[in-house]
Amino acid sequence: MSVSYAGRLGRPRRWLSRLGVVAVVVLVAACGSSNATGTPVASSGASSGASTAASASAASGKAWMDATKSVDDRVAALLSQMTLAEKIGQMTQIQNKIDPSIVTQFALGSILSGGGGAPAAGNTLQAWYDMVNGYQQAALGTRLGIPMLYGIDAVHGNNNVFGATIFPHNVGMGATHDPALVTKECAAVAQEMNAVGIRWTFGPVIAVPQDIRWGRTYEGYSENTDLVSQLGTACVQGFQGSSLSAADTAAATLKHFIGDGGTAYGSSHTSNYILDQGVDPMDEATLLKLFLPPYQAAVKAGARIVMTSYSSTTAGKVHGDKHLITDILKTQLAFTGFVVSDWGGVDQVVPGDYAKSVAQSINAGIDMVMVPDDYMKFITTMTSLVQGGTIPQSRIDDAVSRILRVKFEMGLFENPMPAAGKLDEVGSAANRALASQAVSESAVLLKTSANVLPIASTGQKVLLSGQGADDIGVASGGWTISWQGAPGPIESGTTLKGALASKLGDNLIYAPSGAFADGTKADVGVVVVSEQPYAEGVGDSSTLQLPANDLALIAKMRPLVTKLVVVVISGRPMLLDDFSSADAVVAAWLPGTEAEGLADVLLGAKPFVGTTPYTWPKTVTDAPRVGKTACDGAVYPVGYGLDATGKLLGPAAC
Repeated sequence: MSVSYAGRLGRPRRWLSRLGVVAVVVLVAACGSSNATGTPVASSGASSGASTAASASAASGKAWMDATKSVDDRVAALLSQMTLAEKIGQMTQIQNKIDPSIVTQFALGSILSGGGGAPAAGNTLQAWYDMVNGYQQAALGTRLGIPMLYGIDAVHGNNNVFGATIFPHNVGMGATHDPALVTKECAAVAQEMNAVGIRWTFGPVIAVPQDIRWGRTYEGYSENTDLVSQLGTACVQGFQGSSLSAADTAAATLKHFIGDGGTAYGSSHTSNYILDQGVDPMDEATLLKLFLPPYQAAVKAGARIVMTSYSSTTAGKVHGDKHLITDILKTQLAFTGFVVSDWGGVDQVVPGDYAKSVAQSINAGIDMVMVPDDYMKFITTMTSLVQGGTIPQSRIDDAVSRILRVKFEMGLFENPMPAAGKLDEVGSAANRALASQAVSESAVLLKTSANVLPIASTGQKVLLSGQGADDIGVASGGWTISWQGAPGPIESGTTLKGALASKLGDNLIYAPSGAFADGTKADVGVVVVSEQPYAEGVGDSSTLQLPANDLALIAKMRPLVTKLVVVVISGRPMLLDDFSSADAVVAAWLPGTEAEGLADVLLGAKPFVGTTPYTWPKTVTDAPRVGKTACDGAVYPVGYGLDATGKLLGPAAC
């Protein structure tokens, strides 16, 4: 999921002032005309429990509750009973800033947490489960008892939840080149989602970034289409398991269809963004060659939900492109799941004309709209467009059928909520160990000299500096607890400083700013230089420069130590102009909460096996890669890396 503006988390709860009893009555009456009965949306009360609601509905003779029937038969049976209001409700997704009663009144199909969308009761595990369950019980209390689907950006862990295991961002997982590890990661994330009641993730990102100046580069596995196809499919298999209805599985979302990472520098018209939400200038043949294969592979592997991109092609906004959404995705790829918009993405299709934007997007093939706030405006607009014939009833029925099909496949009608009492699975020792393994496998040794690594765990004094060495927020990057992420102890976990201290004891001396006592000398110095957290277009960069105060630590440390190791924490390759004095350079990407894995490779407990998932450019103008050979304007090509002895793990440096 994405956001097109800053400050999304501070939006006021306007629904109390907007929504009055008269508005509700008028809207339900207006939406009640349909081929099916015009019974009002809400029933007299919500179910007292998920399984109770399901069994009671089956006993009442509702044909769609008969699990012995095929999914298609159940969808048809339910659709035939739905009013227009109920159908539009299923197509509506609102963020978790509304009272659950709104879900019941409008039969809403989905609720989501945006970045930082924690429960009003607080960011605790129990509060998460209780919040989701409250919305679900409200959905079960509607006339037809259709369960809602709760979605969240669980993109490197269940990363909105305090206490969750935070894995390396996809750029790091791409550096592992290990599909089996990615499958295990995504399965672990699904487990931690289920523990707090959530069964839909807005991931994986299967973008193929072609310009690392893009602020979402770290969300992509690689610039290499084949690698993205392999790892994206592996993640889908991890989230969804052998069956979407099985315990501890989650519906994956392929995003963002299509052209993510291919926009031209300077083409964005959103806020102060440079590339994000910009225009893909390439012809369709090039667009599909670069960006379609990961979708083709993941759809074949069972992906059931696709999110559209904020990007535009030369034909206009993808959110309104029927050729791409319906002709390519739904028809050519035979995709039978549903398509969800991005956050407010529909609004951008025809600037200044909301009704035309909605009409074009729905007719293009979007099935569910991430509104995400003004549900009244969306529902009334949709109702008017359908009743006026601008959006055909057949398009509504197709969209709702797709949404219901996925809900039936997920087993939501039988088990609307995951089992309670599994909160201890969040941040479990097993999941943290897996994340630590991913950190070790993702670290890429870019440069080394004889006898520099590994660092001896005894008999040597080690100096450590840099904010990122002891900052969970910096190590985790954006999309951690909040949309943009933030420095500081925003999550629980282990920093590099903590991991090294546990192994080196008093032999480790840490000074974040490099202000060591006069006369300090050591065998080894480790300097951590870091990008500060960011997300989306806020992270678009015109320089690819690391912070000057961090870079200054390299020169400050050099005369104090015999051997100097520089560790780079970043969401993409950064310029290395100031690194010539380092004896070894390690790209750690955005490792998350389990930096013990980074300490393991530095100290030799585990080998360096990671290789670069992106080309490392010589200059910032070398960042765009479309049409270039592997070493054109590059320091290191895709697949480059060294082991601790300096042996190549892939192609040579350029």
